[in-house]
Amino acid sequence: MLHGIGLRTVSALVFASVVVAFAYMGGLGFELMVAMAAVLMGYEWSRLCNDGAMAIGAAVAAGGAAPVAVAALAGADVALIAAAAAAAVIYAVAWATGARRLWSAAGVVYISIPCIVLVWLRAAPALGLETVFWLFAVVWATDTGAYFAGRGIGGPKLAPRISPQKTWAGLAGGVICAAAVGILTAALLDIPNPAPIVLFSAVLAFVAQAGDLGESMVKRHFGVKDSGRLIPGHGGVLDRLDGLMTAAPAVAASVILTGEGVLAWR
Repeated sequence: MLHGIGLRTVSALVFASVVVAFAYMGGLGFELMVAMAAVLMGYEWSRLCNDGAMAIGAAVAAGGAAPVAVAALAGADVALIAAAAAAAVIYAVAWATGARRLWSAAGVVYISIPCIVLVWLRAAPALGLETVFWLFAVVWATDTGAYFAGRGIGGPKLAPRISPQKTWAGLAGGVICAAAVGILTAALLDIPNPAPIVLFSAVLAFVAQAGDLGESMVKRHFGVKDSGRLIPGHGGVLDRLDGLMTAAPAVAASVILTGEGVLAWR
């Protein structure tokens, strides 16, 4: 039987292999995978905020996934409008069923926007696949570097009231590993000036760690250790994707602000 770090490693490899395969496939396959992740995260969010009530859980799951379908069919702009509408509907459903209204509606926004962004980034005609692969690699490297540096070095806690296990050493390890992904990406894509992508990869590590802390804050608020038990050694889908939930919108914002894909920066 696998336990501890062995179980965590095997689960991470299986999870990453599935995600990479669907991301490489792109199109409908990738969109369905993202939509399924939104459904699972919707149920987990309701487990956190509404004690696992099935009715509102199904509503939040549907509200999180529906904008992904809209993104695939009509584009990200329309999907963002759909996400806002879905949040309003979920607020009304929560009010009618006695569930937590603001938390339920916030869950739809929190889940749907990163999922819309992933579909939008992957569909980009120039470097869409490469951008998604780089994004996944940065987030996963951040998680891995933070985990091993935190365990191996220890030291002062990063935010003991929110997540007692996280340390400043772990944050540094995550940033270093993310920067290393930037260096490797620049080499693989023959980017002549690697500085922008390396720097942004390091910055993205901070963003991903903020997402991790944000989810930890929600779990602590509701007195829950893990969002779910679907992924052995990691907890739920929300637990595994918390860094991606903030990193993906940050990448999208950078693309919008600069007018070009991140990997096109020179």
